[in-house]
Amino acid sequence: MYPNLYYVFKNWFGVEWHWLSFLNTFGLMVAVAFLVAAWLLSQELKRKEKMGLLLPKEETIIVGKPASIMEMAINGMLGFFFGFKIIGLLFSKPADVNPQDYIFSSSGNALGGLLFAGVLIFLKWKEKNKVRLKEPEKRIIRIWPHDRVGDFVVLGLVFGILGAKLFDNLERWDEFIKDPIGNLFSNSGLTFYGGLIMASIAICWHAHRKGIKLSHLVDAAAPALIIAYAIGRIGCQVAGDGDWGIYNSAYVSDNQGNVRLAKPGEFEKMLDQDSTYFIGDKMTKGRYPALKAVPHASFKGPGFLPTWLFAYSYPQNVNKDGLEMKGLENDEYNTVLPSPVFPTPIYETIMGTLIFIFLWTRRKKIKTPWTMFGIYLMLNGLERFTIELLRVNISYDVSGGISLTQAEIIAVLLIISGMGLIIWSRRNNNKALLQPQPENINS
Repeated sequence: MYPNLYYVFKNWFGVEWHWLSFLNTFGLMVAVAFLVAAWLLSQELKRKEKMGLLLPKEETIIVGKPASIMEMAINGMLGFFFGFKIIGLLFSKPADVNPQDYIFSSSGNALGGLLFAGVLIFLKWKEKNKVRLKEPEKRIIRIWPHDRVGDFVVLGLVFGILGAKLFDNLERWDEFIKDPIGNLFSNSGLTFYGGLIMASIAICWHAHRKGIKLSHLVDAAAPALIIAYAIGRIGCQVAGDGDWGIYNSAYVSDNQGNVRLAKPGEFEKMLDQDSTYFIGDKMTKGRYPALKAVPHASFKGPGFLPTWLFAYSYPQNVNKDGLEMKGLENDEYNTVLPSPVFPTPIYETIMGTLIFIFLWTRRKKIKTPWTMFGIYLMLNGLERFTIELLRVNISYDVSGGISLTQAEIIAVLLIISGMGLIIWSRRNNNKALLQPQPENINS
């Protein structure tokens, strides 16, 4: 696995550049996902603008003013924060401290913070000084919806992280109660649907304020959302962040993560051998109440496909979950799962990509507003509900002995919402078509 870029360069090029360890591979893939989604959304908004479905909004701005104290103060604070952390990571971080833990701590490099703050303050002053006029004047500008994609990205990032943390802590309420501050500001624990819901609310609210038709905005965003999700899951797989599935008892692996087919009874033998990991001992609490409660399924993949597509044990995963790997005792990430699991992030990347291809190829043929987004909700919910059958999460009793995970509950709601949205949009569209056109009213 590649918890961060240090491991990528070490494995691929044989160089050990420790300063790369602060660049987490999962975070890098999330950044790529945001960039790809932003580009696709921008392209779709431009297409809808050319069709006359989305219009610009006129806004009054004042040009020629020098940089205000508030603007320079904000730039200074942002510069100090980034310099404080970035320079700190490069030159001040203790060797035994995890880069992500360092970012979320109060530690940093004050000199680096002051340097970055000074640079950003100067750049803001220089930018404003270039267009400074003797007498500032008002101007009316036209801002198209695609010009606001940058705003959407920032809102999606901020509220996405907040929502992901909020829903994750709601799902692990017992742990949250024990240490609320620690769980809220930890560098782990994110729930995708929480981020999606909170980010969507924030972006839709902002778009409504700016006079953008939500029906066309969400339809344009549907393909971008699903491909961003697929790319993000690549980060989950590469880093090994715990989003894997249940154990595949058709295979076993050694303490280096090498996977092979299991012999009869070998999976059960592994459970007994590593019982401390699964159920703990008198002094510790394990993951499951008993060995028979360890979730697993036996599936032997076709011989023409790689084994890692069906069974993978995530050596050196970023979660540090599993048993210690021999020969890597001094490495920060030195664990491997005791038995291979279904690599569900790979399945989600594949399904997400297929859904994206379907939506992208159909986007010009679907004319009814809200329909594209309704299809996205249905397919997204169906994809997540399906993958949850292979994953291990906390279940909640719904009714009649039925238990569902948080993700399954939200997935069902998404499917129902998508169906309802499509039916409602088509009915509204049919009513609009049946209404007399303005030129025919007086005829």
